[in-house]
Amino acid sequence: MSDTIISKSVQDETPTTSSSGNSEGSGRSSKPADLKAERMRKLKELHLKRNEARKLNHQEVQEEERRAKLPTNYEARKRRAEWILEDEDRRTRCEAEGEDYDRVKLLNVQADELERINRLRARKKNPDEGFSTYEAATARQYKRLVTNMKVDTRNYEEEKEALGEEAFYAGKDTLIHGLHKDKPENVDRMVQDLEKQIERREKYSRRRMHNDEADIDYINERNMKFNKKLERFYGQYTSEIKQNLERGTAI
Repeated sequence: MSDTIISKSVQDETPTTSSSGNSEGSGRSSKPADLKAERMRKLKELHLKRNEARKLNHQEVQEEERRAKLPTNYEARKRRAEWILEDEDRRTRCEAEGEDYDRVKLLNVQADELERINRLRARKKNPDEGFSTYEAATARQYKRLVTNMKVDTRNYEEEKEALGEEAFYAGKDTLIHGLHKDKPENVDRMVQDLEKQIERREKYSRRRMHNDEADIDYINERNMKFNKKLERFYGQYTSEIKQNLERGTAI
C-alpha cells in the first residue's frame, strides 16, 4: 500500500518537472532569435538611411550643376526681379487705397539709409573716377557739356529746312564749308562756358607740398602737373629707359 502511494506521488511530480524544463528550454531558444531579429531590423534601418543619403547627395549634385550653368549675376538679378514685383504690388495697393506710394515708402526708410541711397544715386548720375586717360576725361567732359545744353527744337527745324537734309546731315563727301553760320548768342554762350571752366579749374587746383630736392623736369606749373600724370601712369614702364638715358647707355 505504501509502495503504491509512493509510486503515485512520483508519477504526479514527474510531469511538473518536465513542463518546467520545457519552458526554460524554450526561453533559451527564443533569446537568440530575438537578438537576430533586432539586428536585422537595425541593418534594414541602416540600408534605408544609406539609400536616403545617396538620393539626397544625387539631388545636391544636380542642383550644384544647375547653379554652375547659370550666369554669375543670376542671384542678384533674381533678387532684383523679386523686389520689382513686390514694389509694383505695393504701389498698386497704395493707389487702390488712394495713398501716395512714394510718401508711404519713405515713412519706412531710416534717415541714414536714405542719405546712403542718395549718395549712390548721385555717384551713378555723375561718376567721377578721377583721371584715367585723356580720352576718358575728354569723353566725360563732352557728356557733361551735352547734358547741360538745352535743345531748341524750333531752331533745329528751321536750320534743317533752310539747308536741306543732304547738307544738314552731312556725310564724308558733302561740302558744308560756308553753309553753317554760328549765331552771336551761341558764340557768347560758348565763351561763358569756357570762362566757367577756367574759373572752376582754378578753384579745383589745390596747394601741394613742394620738394626742393626733386629733379626739375618742367618749365611751368602746368607742365609739372602733366609730367606727374605721365609718371604716375607710365613711370613703371619707362623707368629703365630713363635710367639708360641718364647713364648714357641707351641704344
